Amino acid sequence: MDELVKKADILIEALPYIRRFSGKTVVIKYGGAAMTEESLKHSVMQDIVLMKYVGMHPVVVHGGGDSISEWMGRIGKKAEFVQGLRVTDKETVEIAEMVLAGRINKGIVSLINQHGGKAVGLCGKDANLIRAQKHFAHIIDDQGEPAVVDLGFVGDIVEVNPEVIITLDREGYIPVIAPNGVGEDGYTYNINADTMAGEIAAALKAEKLILLTDQQGILRNLHDPSTLMSTIKSDQIELLIDSGVISTGMLPKVEACVTALKGGVSKTHIIDGRISHAILLEVFTAEGIGTEIVAEKDDLASPQIGA
Repeated sequence: MDELVKKADILIEALPYIRRFSGKTVVIKYGGAAMTEESLKHSVMQDIVLMKYVGMHPVVVHGGGDSISEWMGRIGKKAEFVQGLRVTDKETVEIAEMVLAGRINKGIVSLINQHGGKAVGLCGKDANLIRAQKHFAHIIDDQGEPAVVDLGFVGDIVEVNPEVIITLDREGYIPVIAPNGVGEDGYTYNINADTMAGEIAAALKAEKLILLTDQQGILRNLHDPSTLMSTIKSDQIELLIDSGVISTGMLPKVEACVTALKGGVSKTHIIDGRISHAILLEVFTAEGIGTEIVAEKDDLASPQIGA
């Protein structure tokens, strides 16, 4: 009986959050270990389906860079990166579209449907969802001089046209979106999945943007889990970047959060996707997990530390 009461208590704890977020849109960037470990894949899909059943509107944007590299290796191509972005020639962008918009996207759709949801796969080219333009990387060369690098078919987002997402959501479907876009030249461009999730969240005026990562969140000291910063105000981010607290792979995630907040998203979250049911723990519990980044200014001199 005690075990049953504990289960009831868990449901009661979730009730105010279910009431608060029913009818709200939540954009989820799905990536990392949660895309590769079987048990984690299923827990994420269960979380997403549950959100839909309690009246929320989840929208999934997924990555899949490791799978692209794997398929490139099968045909003898070596992956190259500049500033964390994949150098993408014509053959590589075709591989990326095949892997992301085909194999990975449809696999996610299938899993959501398996757990009782109704998912529909999209990519940025569908209904001109993502309009893109060619991205050029600005670097400092070996001589210490500024230089511009042509990354091929890597794109920056020019415009998001979310009508297809809104239509699908209205009819009870869960949109699952692969990260690419189309340019005015008709070419397909790879888009960073974190960036795309932030832009889509902004265009939808979502309640939340949740980024699943393979890290606990943002740590003041990368080697000390107790230094997790549970809340960061957006006006503190520049200082954290300058001090090296936010760097490398965390940069595009934080930039996506800032984009979303500037677009009217209420809260953004960077959470550890290696934890089973991480999304539910973030959305439906008082403590939450990971790091939330919010737009309001803080009177404190430094970000809040501690879970």
